[in-house]
This record gives sequence, structure tokens and C-alpha cells, in this order.
Amino acid sequence: MKSSGFAVALAAAVCVASTPLWADVAMHSLFTENAVLQRGISLPVYGTAAEGEKVTVQFCGQTASTVAAQGKWMVRLKSVKAGGPFDMVVTGNNKITIKNLLVGDVWVCSGQSNMQLWLSQSDGGKEAIATSTNPMIRLYTVPSTISATPIDDVKQSWQLCNPDTVQYFTGVGYFFGRAMQRDEKVPIGLIHSSLGGTRVEAWTSPLVLDPKDKAQWTKDRPIWPEWAQKPNDPSVLYNGMITPLIPYGIKGAIWYQGESNAGYAAIYEQRFITMINNWRKDWAQGDFPFLFVQIAPFSTIVKQPQESEWAELREAQRLTALHCPKTAMAVITDIGDPDNIHPVWKQPVGERLALAARAIAYKRKVAYRGPEYKEIKIKDGAAIVSFNFAGKGLVAKGGPLTGWTIAGADKKWHNAEAVIVGKSVKVSSADVPAPVAVRYGWAYCPIVNLWNADGLPASPFRTDDWTLVTAANSK
Repeated sequence: MKSSGFAVALAAAVCVASTPLWADVAMHSLFTENAVLQRGISLPVYGTAAEGEKVTVQFCGQTASTVAAQGKWMVRLKSVKAGGPFDMVVTGNNKITIKNLLVGDVWVCSGQSNMQLWLSQSDGGKEAIATSTNPMIRLYTVPSTISATPIDDVKQSWQLCNPDTVQYFTGVGYFFGRAMQRDEKVPIGLIHSSLGGTRVEAWTSPLVLDPKDKAQWTKDRPIWPEWAQKPNDPSVLYNGMITPLIPYGIKGAIWYQGESNAGYAAIYEQRFITMINNWRKDWAQGDFPFLFVQIAPFSTIVKQPQESEWAELREAQRLTALHCPKTAMAVITDIGDPDNIHPVWKQPVGERLALAARAIAYKRKVAYRGPEYKEIKIKDGAAIVSFNFAGKGLVAKGGPLTGWTIAGADKKWHNAEAVIVGKSVKVSSADVPAPVAVRYGWAYCPIVNLWNADGLPASPFRTDDWTLVTAANSK
């Protein structure tokens, strides 16, 4: 198996958080020169100061004051429209002027290694880097940080988007942000906070983790969280890489993760939705859009039907998009690599996330979903599978439909023939005269080609509710 090697290199840079020192008035590190502030919300501005110190913030014609308590302060400004550059003046016992601020939309880019993959490692990255200079896009990278308890801040600063700053930035995040800035024509701030090889539980607050999750990690160890020292220990990335971002104003989040949870796919939907709801609750900005990527095809191509942990993980992601409000999933069955768990084609990933953002966050009337399984009917020895989001019609891209399997009551799967009939697919096999269930793309590395005429691929799915192979790991 090939690997880019970047995850190992960055994982070595993981640090354990330290406690910040408080002095006279200071800004949280998200409020630096070149920052993007979120438009259209009650805007939080915050930092640290001496106990009892009066702090006044002046920005865009507004003035707000507060008094520091327990070393911290925060004011909320009224909604500000997109624009800039602006200066912000913050006065306490000392005075701070923050220059070149923009007001626009801020997106958090998080997950594991496929979000972390640099633009310079992405297909087309060299060309993208060469043309990346854009003062309307700003970048912020959270250091790889693990912490047994929540931390307040990380010492980073916003950067202007240019060839020097973007080459080691998330490729998915950059391509997403470039598309958003191009289409919505407002300043875009991208906060990159991801770490390779990590599980969803590490990105989830300890306050909402299932007790079974805690028990899983604390067996034969000292009481958690005192011992939490590894990137996949529960909550350590939430504590070290998400809580420092809260409650900074954001538009939403994009997420690319799941490979590390494949062995526990049967409970991934529940745990993933728990994490999404956790972030939304703690940010206290409502159900902000949360857009994610379905994991790509990977590993040996197998021609016969098989059980697959990765197929089960994709199904959990598909169900998350169905059951969790204001989420959407980018399907990328066409851009996997059997030999590389880190497929380099990140531009279509970012652009499909941007389509979802335009629909979910901005209410644009754009096609952003491929065909999605609706229902199955059995007729004359064949299964008729119908779809939502067929759009202008179903398409077999590049030749006859592939990747379909069918089973009868014996639960034995057979390769099937499939043909498009209107906005449905007729699935059959001479080996299954009385079918009861169909699966599509059910493999580690599926070879599939059902699209809609709007140019978006269908998600793998199953019509059965039979016991999953990962269910045994999920008890």
C-alpha cells in the first residue's frame, strides 16, 4: 500500500497543551491581523485580561464594553455585513489595534488524513499554488495538539492566501474555499484543524461520549482522563483542537474522516451524529451546516460479492446525511485509488463540498446530491430500485451499470445485471429467482458508475437490514 507519509510526519509534531498565562488585555489568537470575522451573526469578540479590568472593543462603528472575570472577557457585537478591510481597536489598561480584518464566512475544516493532505501533495496542486494569491481568502492552521482537558487557545495567526502559505494547507479545504469565494464573492476564512489516523471519539467532548466509549479506553488503565496522552484517546482532539476555536463565529464545518472508525461502522452513525450535535451545542450558533465526505474506494478490487467494513462505514455516513439536519455528504466513488488510502484528487472533493454548501448554507438552487436510494419493489423475479435526486435522469457513466449484487431469503449475494428504467434501476440475476435485497457498491474498493445527468455519482447503499460484520465490535 502506498502512503504519502505526511500523516506520520505531522503526527510526530503532536504536542501536549500548556496552560496560558494572563496579563493585561490580550486577544484570543483567532483575532489577529488578516482574520476573517463571521458576517450576519451576533459576533463574539474575546480574549484575556487582568481580573476586573474594563475592556472596550470598537469595530465597524460599534462600541461594546465588559469587565474581565477569572482572567477572561467577551463582548458581542451586532451583525456586520461582509466587507473590509477594517481595523479593530481593543482598549483595557493597554490598547491593541488589529488591522486588515475582513468580514465574510468562516469554515472549519476538520477530520483525519485526507483532510490533512496538503495542497502541494494534491493532483493539480502545483498549478493551484501558483495562482493562489487572493486577499479575499485567509488561512488559519491549528497545531496538532492533544489534551486530557479542554484548553482555551492556541498560539497561531491568520495568514493571507498565497503560494507560500497555501502549499502546506489542506488541499480539500483550499479547493472548497476557492470555490466558495468564487461563487459567493465574499471573504472566506478557513480554519484547518485535522489530524491523520484519528477516530471520531477523539473529536467528541467527554460530556457526551457514551459510557461504553469511556469504558473501552479506561480498562486496565488509571482513571480517564488523567492518562489521555495519545491522539486517539477519547476527547483529546476535541479538547486540544476544537475547544480553542469555540465560540469564534463560523458559517459551518467541512469534515473528511471515517477510515479509522471502519471497524466500528455499525455504531458510527450514532457516534458521528453525537459529535456533530456536540459541536453545534457548544458553539451555540444553532444547527450550522456540517458537510462531510464519504470515504473513497481503497484496497484490492474484488469481483465477487463480499462483506466490507468500509462499505458499512459508507452506509453509516449515508444514513447520517439522511437523519441529521443541515448536513450533506459528498460522494467520491469515482476518485478513489486502490493502492493509496490518500487519493490525490482533492479538487473535485472540495468542489462537491462547495456545491453542498451553496445549497445548505446559502439556499442556492444548485444540484448537489447524486441519486440516493429511495425504495425497492420486487416484480417478476427482479428488484426495481427507485431513487431520490435522480435530477434530469439516471446515467450509466462509461458503459453498462456495474457494482450491483442481489440476494434471496438465504442471504447469499450474487453479482447482478442492472439496467436503468426511467428513474429506477432494474436488478436481476438468474441465480436469484426470488430476490429480496439489493446492494450497490458494497466493497472496499467498489467499481460503480450510476450517476445523475447533473454530473453527480450515486452513493453506495443496501436495501437489507441484515446484521453487519462490524456489529460484533460495536457491543
